[in-house]
Amino acid sequence: MNASKIIILVLIILAFGAGAYFKDDVIRFYNSLNKQVQDFQKIDIGQTLSQVSKEILAPTPLNIGGKASNVILLKSKIIEETNLQRQEDRGSPALKENTLLDSVASAKANDMFKNQYFEHVSPIGVDPGKLVQSFGYDYIVAGENLILGNFSSEKEVVQHWMNSPGHRANILNNRYAEIGVAVVKGTYKGETVWIGVQEFGLPLSVCPSPDVDLKNQIDIVKPQLDYSASQIDEKKIQIEEMNPRSAAYSQMVDDYNQLVAQYNLLADELKSTIAVYNSQVNIFNQCVAGQ
Repeated sequence: MNASKIIILVLIILAFGAGAYFKDDVIRFYNSLNKQVQDFQKIDIGQTLSQVSKEILAPTPLNIGGKASNVILLKSKIIEETNLQRQEDRGSPALKENTLLDSVASAKANDMFKNQYFEHVSPIGVDPGKLVQSFGYDYIVAGENLILGNFSSEKEVVQHWMNSPGHRANILNNRYAEIGVAVVKGTYKGETVWIGVQEFGLPLSVCPSPDVDLKNQIDIVKPQLDYSASQIDEKKIQIEEMNPRSAAYSQMVDDYNQLVAQYNLLADELKSTIAVYNSQVNIFNQCVAGQ
């Protein structure tokens, strides 16, 4: 074999060797990327917000009776006596008066006089939860105490509630942050009586809501990432079908590597966004659960 033939043979061997190595290298890159795609798809893309249970605590109403008198009862003193009981019993924080809950309590008392019933659920089926929400008060936990009768003072009203386990639990409940009260005098079943209403609540607004823009960003970018992965998959198939020695092979590999780099950049950005959003969701869920 002459020298020129030997040189040609060596060049052919090198060409085949380099092409085969480069192809294997591309496939190896793809297999690594494919695992990265699969691992990424296992990530919880935005954890689920806990469903707010909206707990309602409504013990059986108290009908105390008693003779009518000229005593005037004030809601401000009912709230004062309520917070005094919380302080003396457990050192619990005082409940803040909420004007919406005041309106709920007043509406409830007047509705019971108007429709002559003394229950937590109205004759048309409005329960305490529906009632507070109808006034625009969105809550996590809410409670309602009802009392009917004649009393010598606001302190006596609250003491009757404190003597009842269910009503006492409402007054001392550490999850509540706000209160609304109404104490109204009227005629019930032919008798002049007072009806007292306490509305307790923990508003949903105390729990920091996750950033909606972050969730929208995740929902937009995730399909883009899926599309990018499908492009990489198609490109890999095209490369496998090509002749490694062809002029277009090198360009196809460059295009493939560019797609991989774009995918990795987008994936890293999305992972960071998801991590921030999931942290916010976790904080919200813990708050709702009272943890």
